[in-house]
Amino acid sequence: MTFYRFDEVDPSGLDLVPMAARRALDRAGLKVSLAGWKTLELPARRAIASAGAAAIVDVEAVKRAVRGANPPTEPFDAIESPPSDHVPTAVQSALGDERRIPDALWASLSALDRYTLHKVASRGKPERLDAAYDEIVGATATSTHLAPDGGVRMVGVGRKPVTERRAVAEARVDMNDEAFARLVRADAPKGDVLGTARLAGIQAAKRTSDIVPLCHPVALTHAGVRLELDEERKSVRIEATVEAVDRTGVEMEAMTAACAAALTVYDMLKAFDRGMRVGPIRLLAKSGGRSGSYENP
Repeated sequence: MTFYRFDEVDPSGLDLVPMAARRALDRAGLKVSLAGWKTLELPARRAIASAGAAAIVDVEAVKRAVRGANPPTEPFDAIESPPSDHVPTAVQSALGDERRIPDALWASLSALDRYTLHKVASRGKPERLDAAYDEIVGATATSTHLAPDGGVRMVGVGRKPVTERRAVAEARVDMNDEAFARLVRADAPKGDVLGTARLAGIQAAKRTSDIVPLCHPVALTHAGVRLELDEERKSVRIEATVEAVDRTGVEMEAMTAACAAALTVYDMLKAFDRGMRVGPIRLLAKSGGRSGSYENP
């Protein structure tokens, strides 16, 4: 359940109607007076607020919860949620040009956050709008990932089109003569270096969202890792290719795969060269999505 500091509602007692409950009642098309609200049992008030904090309001659950209000609720035309893909003109107009909210940031807010800004903006109370903006958006108006309280959030990708995504990344591991000789002869004590590194890269590609905090889980359709020995440089070149049909790109999956494979090479050969150099790790190419194709020169 979400409560805002600017709303000045005590979550333990809910003597006042929080913004979450207002959203639930607006979606259900029901008006309840403060006196009627206070006659509801606390579990009912909590149920209404919980419904309003959800991504989609359970209208029937709200109607059941308010049945005991006295005076009873009054019906009105249900209020639709503000759009999720762009900032409503009324909201941006009330905030002014100096506090513009990028559409990407607006989309990353929760449904309750968007409703609250829209609702408060429509009331024409600048001080309350200032407080709501500071708490919900704050100094992160130019960031799609940072929350006003110092936390982080994932970018919403639900409305992005599903397209074929592909990314290729590269990494290198440079080593001394002894380590490279062991690699060529395939007689490292820890076993098959190249095979294990290849497996590590593929596994890392599939688990990227567990490693990089703000990456979305992606259903990969292909992940491959190729390792080439460079006799002249005494190094291993690693190339990771990742593909998916999804709403977000797979660049991080490819780079994570290359990195994990490189670290595995280091781990399995470090007994012969602890000074091995890993890197650079870089994106070679990507395709798919709104940003189109990219190739690293």
